[in-house]
Amino acid sequence: MKQHLANLRLLLRPEAILSMAVGGMLFSLFVVALIHHRQVPVSVVIEQQLEPIVVFPDFASIADVDVKKQMFFDFVEIYVNEQNLKVKRRRDQLMALSDIAADGAPLSVGERIDLLKLADRYDLAIEEMHESEIIFELFKRVDTIPVPLALAQAATESAWGTSRFAVEANNIFGQWCYDKGCGVVPKRRDSNASHEVRRFDSIEAAISSYFLNLNTHNRYEKFRNMRFQMRNQRGEIDPLVLAYGLIGYSERGDSYVGEVQAIIQQNDLINRYKI
Repeated sequence: MKQHLANLRLLLRPEAILSMAVGGMLFSLFVVALIHHRQVPVSVVIEQQLEPIVVFPDFASIADVDVKKQMFFDFVEIYVNEQNLKVKRRRDQLMALSDIAADGAPLSVGERIDLLKLADRYDLAIEEMHESEIIFELFKRVDTIPVPLALAQAATESAWGTSRFAVEANNIFGQWCYDKGCGVVPKRRDSNASHEVRRFDSIEAAISSYFLNLNTHNRYEKFRNMRFQMRNQRGEIDPLVLAYGLIGYSERGDSYVGEVQAIIQQNDLINRYKI
């Protein structure tokens, strides 16, 4: 298992990319490794606590469209699952705090600190809020993002891992920043605009930021409320329906939502990947 992951990481080291020919051969091996990664449970991969892969794979070199899509999905899925596992652990912690509050017992100093840390991490303003109110609001934020939805967004935002921003900045979700030098300046940026496409040190960092963005930004309050209702009413989340909560993610609005839904359906992501 460890050797399998070590080989995968070795193929992505910068010094391994010696030439276009050799690079193509190494990436082919990387593709094969990813094909077989499902033989190992994702939870086991995550528990290895590997350092982030910082060299973005050359998806543009894969001529077969179906293979390119499969490899892109499999590559991103590992990191989405990793983030979801972290979120589930925080949600379990929140559930434990909720159970204590439901019993009418006051939270201990340590438990109160844990609750405040979660509120701070998820950017929840808690002034004049009772503990039970904080817990209720956090349940809307401390929750997973369906894998099919995240994969579809990554695909459209990064042009299947081939966009300039994906390759140069590990940015596969089109996230912006506004401090000069914080990212890559879009070539078609309006003269009066100041945003840049944020640069990330790794795919792991990009996906972590994407999760925090959807789970905290005011623009995605509808997304979180929809997910909360689905969770409470049905116990499961429908990625196709939840996609409507992303209408504010792009200036394209409904067209963007339709594209994300189309990618999910056309690639059968709901059946192929764990929600």
